Amino acid sequence: MRLFLILFIAATTAYGQNTTNDLKKLDWLNGTWTRTNPKAGRSGYETWKATSSTTMTGKGIMMKGADTTFIEKIRIELKDGQIFYVADVPENKGEVWFAFTELTANGFVCENPKHDFPKKISYEVDGKNLKATISGDGKAIDYLFVKQ
Repeated sequence: MRLFLILFIAATTAYGQNTTNDLKKLDWLNGTWTRTNPKAGRSGYETWKATSSTTMTGKGIMMKGADTTFIEKIRIELKDGQIFYVADVPENKGEVWFAFTELTANGFVCENPKHDFPKKISYEVDGKNLKATISGDGKAIDYLFVKQ
């Protein structure tokens, strides 16, 4: 009985706690990803870099011809035992935090049900291909990328 109790306490304490080892599962995201499905006449890319053992910083850029039309500052941060995807876009008054709800060797899902749109962000890698999906309220938009 004592062993069961010790194992139960250890399992419930560790549940939901992420570590820097969990963040290392995202090493595949490092680098530059060029968008493969933009609208005609447009282009885009995301860049990601591990800047510390607890943070990855990124940037999303959309262009029309040679003109930059959209810049998104993004980061993935381990804070208080939880991993967050943090987006800073011009349309919002401040940063929007999405809590990771799933993390695997080839992707992640993060959510913020209180945000207007998106409420959910998912990334899934397959070799040099990346699919990022933003969704909420019955709407979903896919962004397809290839690693450079």
